[in-house]
Amino acid sequence: MSADKTDRVNGRTVTRADLSEVVYRRVGLSRTESAELVRAVLDEICDVVARGETVKLSSFGAFVVRSKGQRIGRNPKTGVEAPILPRRVMVFRPSNVLKARVNGGFAALRNGSVTADWNKGRRAERQVQEPRGVSSDQ
Repeated sequence: MSADKTDRVNGRTVTRADLSEVVYRRVGLSRTESAELVRAVLDEICDVVARGETVKLSSFGAFVVRSKGQRIGRNPKTGVEAPILPRRVMVFRPSNVLKARVNGGFAALRNGSVTADWNKGRRAERQVQEPRGVSSDQ
């Protein structure tokens, strides 16, 4: 296993500079262009989320902005109640593909078994709901 992958497995944080370096190596842009590309993509994601819109990245996930209403909170140290003002929070919802890579490894995705299993489950659901050869007209 390469040093890059070993570091990530051991909990190393991937930085903007690391992403720029990967773009530099894989795409072939200069280091400056790679850094600018990563910056532009992240800036666009930030701008869209700040406007309250959802950012969906296929096979990765979605950044969603939710509004939370006012509520009463409690200081855990003193027990004093205080109002928590309404606010917007950003939530990341990983895609099923990303969840499968995190939980089941990359091999399950590579051979298509995650998609195949999901499709098989959907077919089974339809068969239970409406068995073949039996029409609902009878």
